[in-house]
Amino acid sequence: MTEPSKKLGWGAERRLEFVEFQLAWEGGVRRSDLRRVFKVSEPQASNDLTEYQRRAPDNATYDPRGKRYVASHDFKPVFLQGGPSDYLLRLRSLAEGLVEPEDSWIGSPPEVDIVLTPAREMDAGCLHAVLDANRVRGSLEVRYQSMSRERPEPVWRRITPHAFGFDGLRWHTRAYCHETDKFKDFLLPRILGSRTPGDGGLWGDQDELWQERFRLQISPHPLLGAAQRSIVERDYGMINGIAGLDVRYAMLFYVLKRLGLLDDPETKPPRSQHIVIANKEEAMAALRKADWAF
Repeated sequence: MTEPSKKLGWGAERRLEFVEFQLAWEGGVRRSDLRRVFKVSEPQASNDLTEYQRRAPDNATYDPRGKRYVASHDFKPVFLQGGPSDYLLRLRSLAEGLVEPEDSWIGSPPEVDIVLTPAREMDAGCLHAVLDANRVRGSLEVRYQSMSRERPEPVWRRITPHAFGFDGLRWHTRAYCHETDKFKDFLLPRILGSRTPGDGGLWGDQDELWQERFRLQISPHPLLGAAQRSIVERDYGMINGIAGLDVRYAMLFYVLKRLGLLDDPETKPPRSQHIVIANKEEAMAALRKADWAF
């Protein structure tokens, strides 16, 4: 159990979180680890280790052979909230070069490879313009290349951007289109130019498809064996064979596409498509409501 005490400052709490991360995922922690990552003095590092033991007295024991503190058998996280997902996110960020090794807190990373996705080029000036418009709730004209048959060439159109979305591969801005009087998604790489900032149109609080959510239910593929179904249920945190995902209507198409749930997933081989939609009729109605057609 933790010992109640006065609230820690941000820097001190960050260092104690680091101590706990090392205990949980790195096999142990030394004063030198704190000094290396946080550039603190040796007395401060000693104080941090003492403070951690005071607040979580059952979590760490001293290993004289390794000259470090290691996690006890009764270890229970006090400062860490993310569990395994936090470690894997740090590992992914390190592998993709998004953080420096010291900032990842992972001192001994395993060998990692990441499935590559093609880089999506976008104009930095256009992104700045969209962000500026979003910040002040204003509008701007964008030169946008649509993939519709009706607009084979890029055209200028005024939009009021109020949010951003990411589908796992591409970023888009959710915006009110002044030309069509509708809220739409505009892929950032397809914005080829921007100009003439102006007054904003309708804002995100009036974008019902962005504000409202649909509860998508997923379940194991019906052709999986009993043991396979069990591991899929565990993998997705299912209860009684069902896991629920609260999804914005505006993002539903992207979620279904990302999970391989478009185009009748139950007809795909279960070896590659492990899950299906449990509430398919409702999900298809929600997709129609979101103005997506197959």
